[in-house]
Amino acid sequence: MYYSLIVLLPLLGALIAGFGVRWIGDRNAQIIPSAILVLVALMSWAGLPGAIEADPEHITWFRWMESGALAVDWGVRLDTLTGVMLIVVTTVSAIVHVYSMGYMAHDPSKPRFFAYLSLFTFAMLMLVTADNFVQLFFGWEGVGLASYLLIGFWYHKDSANAASMKAFIVNRVGDFGLALGIFGIFAIFGSLDFDVVFDQIPGMVGATFSFLGYEMGVLNTLGFLLFIGAMGKSAQFFLHTWLPDAMEGPTPVSALIHAATMVTAGVFLVCRLSPLYEFAPAASTFITYIGATTALFAATVGLVQNDIKRIVAYSTCSQLGYMFFAAGVGAYEAAMFHLFTHAFFKALLFLGCGSVIHAMQDEQDIRRMGGLWSMIIPTYILMIIGTMALTGVPPFAGFFSKDMVIEVAHAAHSTSGTYAFWLGILVAAMTAFYSWRLIFKVFHGPRNGDPEAYAHIHESPPVMLIPMGVLFLGSIVAGGLFYEMFVGDSAHWFWGHSIVHAPDNYVLVEKYDKMYDVVHAAHYSPLWVKSLPFFAMLAGTALALWMYILRPGLADRARKANPGAYDFLLNKWYFDELYQTIFVRPAMALGRFFWKKGDGRTIDGAIDGLSMGLIPAMTAFYARLQSGYMFHYALAMFVGVAALVTFAVMGG
Repeated sequence: MYYSLIVLLPLLGALIAGFGVRWIGDRNAQIIPSAILVLVALMSWAGLPGAIEADPEHITWFRWMESGALAVDWGVRLDTLTGVMLIVVTTVSAIVHVYSMGYMAHDPSKPRFFAYLSLFTFAMLMLVTADNFVQLFFGWEGVGLASYLLIGFWYHKDSANAASMKAFIVNRVGDFGLALGIFGIFAIFGSLDFDVVFDQIPGMVGATFSFLGYEMGVLNTLGFLLFIGAMGKSAQFFLHTWLPDAMEGPTPVSALIHAATMVTAGVFLVCRLSPLYEFAPAASTFITYIGATTALFAATVGLVQNDIKRIVAYSTCSQLGYMFFAAGVGAYEAAMFHLFTHAFFKALLFLGCGSVIHAMQDEQDIRRMGGLWSMIIPTYILMIIGTMALTGVPPFAGFFSKDMVIEVAHAAHSTSGTYAFWLGILVAAMTAFYSWRLIFKVFHGPRNGDPEAYAHIHESPPVMLIPMGVLFLGSIVAGGLFYEMFVGDSAHWFWGHSIVHAPDNYVLVEKYDKMYDVVHAAHYSPLWVKSLPFFAMLAGTALALWMYILRPGLADRARKANPGAYDFLLNKWYFDELYQTIFVRPAMALGRFFWKKGDGRTIDGAIDGLSMGLIPAMTAFYARLQSGYMFHYALAMFVGVAALVTFAVMGG
């Protein structure tokens, strides 16, 4: 009952805010969902020890559906993986709810906004507590629906409507792959319950099926299809284009969706399915390459962005790449560790951006800012802490988790792991550069914005700063405090059977002549491997300091000297233009053809021809037959009788 309440209470908050506002008023429609989420977050933290069990616990609510061999229960799967995700989702959601009471204070649709936030939280909790693939898919699609509503919250803006549609459609592409994977799971294993499927996986190693004349591995194919869903939800390379446009939603939405919840669902999915991916090496290798490539792509684009929220959004995309390549090399514990710490400092950075935007009268272009540090000192300090955690400055949270991700890539001793390791080092330098670029351009240097905006700059109210303070603490202590449990000597006890490693997927640590999984092997990495991320971070920070503080005109000269490279990065590798050419325009042309030629000319033309040509002519003909003269009717009767007699005679 305890964990069921954690899942269901946010739904109650959504219903109260959405349908009860007439009776409780706008203010209570904000307070009640926020209070519920704070309570749920506290319950999640208190319930973590109960989730740390060797074997998962199953809490069944009721039988959801039963059809032939398909039987699906609705309930909760309780294990360490669930407990960690409950903490991440409810903590960030509670903080965003409270923060939004200040940020959205002047919005006329506050109850609707809080209803959407709570609905999103409920859907995400359904996803992470799912005990079967159908319930997971329910939460997966619920998160997609809620994100569509939140991104397009300001529906009076065409850009917000377009962004919400783009996010919804791109995610449907990934979800189609996820659905195919679930269909395949049922076809192969005859069940959609996690435990039933996981128990059968070792017996399917080496199994193949024929497709278009090729022999395909069953487990690798299922792994590919399921990961396509993760690619869409977590904005990985090729299915990433929705992420920057999603910044059209209010800033608290960005913190909730793009920091700790929706975009991490794909990472959670891969870790939840570790019993599958441990026996699907080709799919795992693909995950590693996609994750590393995404980290590089997003980091390069983030170098030149000017919208304060988009810079942080591309940082999220890049960090998700880190998580995926860690999972791809089998270090699911390291992926979850980075997911956990990332939630704190990335949510802090997004909410800090919201505080800056709030102070600057909704200005988001960092080129129209500068010199703000002395005017909003608390926000400045919080943003500095978030940036140090993100870039990996010791002893902040990101230092422990990001360095571990890079170390496990090296410890995998595979081609894909080596690829991920070196790209991870390069991306660490880029992350430091664009993160400090944001800080230097927003808070230091000359004031480049509208004097009117500067005249009204004010610090955010306590209702916004206090939630940021909670994230501030998490950004400092989450890495060191949870290191041992997530990836240290206590990891095996902590994760139990929620994360599975196949017996063959271990690497030899020659120094100790023992077999360890890749996470333990990373602890014995050479000193240069452990040190390189730190020096990469220092190099990126020093370059940003040189270009934007010590030599402030250098960045503009570099841009003018390399216009092609700058435009390539500024336009996000031209993926939007490429997809517009390959997919959108042909689809629009096909739709226009069916509309104009098919529907308009053929179908409507045929109907119009009947209604405006044949039918009026037949009507006029029959109208002339109804003349009203008796001899006309007598003649018609005589002709009819003659015709019948002729037919009878001719018919024998």
